[in-house]
Amino acid sequence: MSMRLAKTSVDHEADEATEDQLTRLITQVTNEINWHMTQGKLTRADLASRMGVSPGRISQVLSGGENLTLRTLASLAVALDGQFEIELKPFKATEDAYASDHNHP
Repeated sequence: MSMRLAKTSVDHEADEATEDQLTRLITQVTNEINWHMTQGKLTRADLASRMGVSPGRISQVLSGGENLTLRTLASLAVALDGQFEIELKPFKATEDAYASDHNHP
């Protein structure tokens, strides 16, 4: 006999917070990739060629609908001649800092 425990409100809140963080990360990553592509005057086909993948794969990445691996992020960074910097901050500081730190000229 298997017993399933109902999710608590704490579990539900944690799930919602995780989804919010995931959405924030996806938006941040795709915005950075798009910004660097624009600055480098790169098309999706150009980026795909640099990464050795199909343009369709780049469309999948930029759609934000999948969980990217660290290897894919590293490959994107190399193809864009850049690097990702990851910093874990207290939540409130993250909102304030992101707004001021990521206003690209």
